[in-house]
Amino acid sequence: MNKSDLIDAMAADAGISKSAAKAALQSLTDNVAGSLKNGNRVSLVGFGSWSVSKRAARNGRNPQTGATIKIAAKNVAKFKAGSDLSKAVN
Repeated sequence: MNKSDLIDAMAADAGISKSAAKAALQSLTDNVAGSLKNGNRVSLVGFGSWSVSKRAARNGRNPQTGATIKIAAKNVAKFKAGSDLSKAVN
């Protein structure tokens, strides 16, 4: 399922227009990203939670040349599925 399929499904399930569903989905993604950017955790009970994890700097290899390169430290977003989502998948 891609973004447009999700918007279509949201509109059909909620009985709203596609433009309203698109705005709702955009609001969700913007608010989750904004919260994570501020270092906060986002949790939807039963569905899952997003958090930020720090990845340390490390050495890597260029696969073409084999040369050692320095990979910078960065923050990454993580998602952990909640119990209801895990049960639905299994």
